[in-house]
Amino acid sequence: MSDMESNQDTASKKNAKEVADAQESRARARDRESREQTPTSSEKSLTRKERDTVAEHGGLTSLTLYSIVHREGEAELQRPKTSLWWSGVAAGIGISTSVLVEGIIRTNLGSNHPYLMLIESLGYTFGFVLVILCRLQLFTENTITVVLPVLAQPTRNRFYCTGRLWGIVLAANLCGTFITAAIGVHGGILPADTLAAILEISHHLASLTPAETLLRGIPAGFFIAALVWMLPSAKRSEVLVIVMFTWLISAGGFTHVIAGSNEIFTLVLSGEMNIFTALIYHILPVLIGNIIGGTGLFAMLAYGQVHEEM
Repeated sequence: MSDMESNQDTASKKNAKEVADAQESRARARDRESREQTPTSSEKSLTRKERDTVAEHGGLTSLTLYSIVHREGEAELQRPKTSLWWSGVAAGIGISTSVLVEGIIRTNLGSNHPYLMLIESLGYTFGFVLVILCRLQLFTENTITVVLPVLAQPTRNRFYCTGRLWGIVLAANLCGTFITAAIGVHGGILPADTLAAILEISHHLASLTPAETLLRGIPAGFFIAALVWMLPSAKRSEVLVIVMFTWLISAGGFTHVIAGSNEIFTLVLSGEMNIFTALIYHILPVLIGNIIGGTGLFAMLAYGQVHEEM
């Protein structure tokens, strides 16, 4: 009987806390709405039409951006496994465009071009533009999108749904990059000089130690998470924003687990590396770095700046 009373008391306290939190959130929302409707000293001299123009040109607030990404995360967590899988495979295939275009640029400019790295990095952006604008499931995007709902309500079910999505999307992305690497190496569709250029690019990535790839993966994870955060307020400039930050990842020598896996799988399929070394010494460290940068840094900071306003 005492256990039952204890459970009831705990449940009632939990319900009371939820009610209090909801009331506090509504009070904060009313306060923000009141501030929005109260004209500033300069706006008092404007006509109603001019005030409307001011309101239309105001930027999205941090809380608004958070809510947009949070809602997208909630929707992603509810998607069927099959949808996640095939979208992830398509993203893996699409992101491989980055390596292909880099190889084409290197082939035409030559390996000794003085500004090769800066120009070649523009090719790296192609795959990201394709994947992000096609709304395909890319693992590193989900290091912030589906994490925000977990931070808001850290329940066992939320952790399970996030782990399920991460596992499916990561496996699907790697499957897609493996397929494109196999086609590139054994499909006979690439000119020999382009394939040689891709192998040269892949050798550069493979020359990094596991510690180097992990550390270089942290900024890349942070930049991709920041990119996801910026897109809602970058209307009609999405392509420019994507190109800017993914160019920075490549030009800065940072590492991205999915785009880089295509390069590593190219070496595996050409017989220059075994699959165990590829997964453990090259792909896994980058994966950890991207998660630290996207979830451990950016998602936590994004949540931290708004949780007191909700």
